Amino acid sequence: MTFETKEQVLEKILAQDKPKCPDCSTEMTLWEVPSMAFGDGLGWGTPYLYICFNDDCSLYKSGWENIKEQVAHNASYRCMCYPGTETFECIPVFSPEGGKGQIIDDQVLLAQEALKEAIKRGFSILADCYTAKNWVEAVRLLIDPSEPARVRAKAAEMIGDIGDLEAIEPLRNTKFGNDIIIKSVESAIKKIHERYYTRECPFCAEIIKKRAKVCKHCNKDISDH
Repeated sequence: MTFETKEQVLEKILAQDKPKCPDCSTEMTLWEVPSMAFGDGLGWGTPYLYICFNDDCSLYKSGWENIKEQVAHNASYRCMCYPGTETFECIPVFSPEGGKGQIIDDQVLLAQEALKEAIKRGFSILADCYTAKNWVEAVRLLIDPSEPARVRAKAAEMIGDIGDLEAIEPLRNTKFGNDIIIKSVESAIKKIHERYYTRECPFCAEIIKKRAKVCKHCNKDISDH
């Protein structure tokens, strides 16, 4: 059985037309389901729903009075739709702002799309780097904090495969704030040293032969290190 990721589900939903509320004909808003469902405890079976957030919607406006008369609670309904279907239901809200924190607005969607494009572009550049054994460009992507974390981690992995000893210095002198990238960089440096049978002097940090007993740069005895 194949399970879709949230990103795959979102991409599929964005390719569809937005539904319109059957009560007010307003285009409905994409809404991310909270991690803890507040309905019957079973959740909705989808990470995203469409909800009508039009405060002039007849369902929402009449809901306040109806619920107060029936159960004496201060609450109302908003129209809810399952993406890709014509299944409309009611979802309770307990204030005019209820549920609005999970709205996925156009700005968020644009940011997500921009991230996807940046990752696609970065991976394309890295594919060319691997073919041309161009570790310099891969290092540039790795140390650029504006690049997506996935691209930078992949760049570090690739540098371990194609980088030469000159690649180690910029890697050592760059601060990475992401644990995954840091681990990928350490792994890349280790692989480069293994390919060239080298290591770094524990005293002066210069690159030396792995079997060296004395550092040729600082003349320190490194036989015990």
